[in-house]
Amino acid sequence: MISMKDTHRVLVVSSGAKTFEYFSGLLPQSDFQLSSCGSAAEARRSVIENPPDILIIDTPLSDEFGVDLAKDIADNSIAIMILVKAELLDKVSYDVEPSGVLTLSKPNSRQMFYSSVKLLAALRVRLKKMETKNRSLQEKMADIRAVNRAKWLLIDKMNMNEQDAHYFIEKRAMDARISRREVAESIIRTYDT
Repeated sequence: MISMKDTHRVLVVSSGAKTFEYFSGLLPQSDFQLSSCGSAAEARRSVIENPPDILIIDTPLSDEFGVDLAKDIADNSIAIMILVKAELLDKVSYDVEPSGVLTLSKPNSRQMFYSSVKLLAALRVRLKKMETKNRSLQEKMADIRAVNRAKWLLIDKMNMNEQDAHYFIEKRAMDARISRREVAESIIRTYDT
């Protein structure tokens, strides 16, 4: 069975145009779709408009060094790598690693760069799965909260016990072929004053 892999969107932020050309030559187009920005401000706009899967920051940038950009964007679920001169590696790593940013020294080998980007791609896949699972859990928690709120309103306003309130919500959802949350929200709208 052949599996279809997604193409990872990569945003390269660098002051030099040759950097983008170099990275384009290293990363296969079948796996990576590259775009570029020349400054941190442009990168911030680009991330808001069309978030990439992977962000590569080649320091220093024209309008800032790049560490602040990495830390600002790290709150999103974008896999980030920052390239710095070897003598700055420890200092920058210490600063950005708590934000989940990978630091790589430059110059480095083609294999090291490619392996690092593949690692970021794998990390991004895991982040997407965790986001999906998190959204699902958030929805389930919202459902439970709404149903519990509706049950307590039925107990308070209709003098039901908890078991009867639960049965009432279940039965109405089944009869109307709607979710328990929709029934609960209807009850909340009716009785929550």
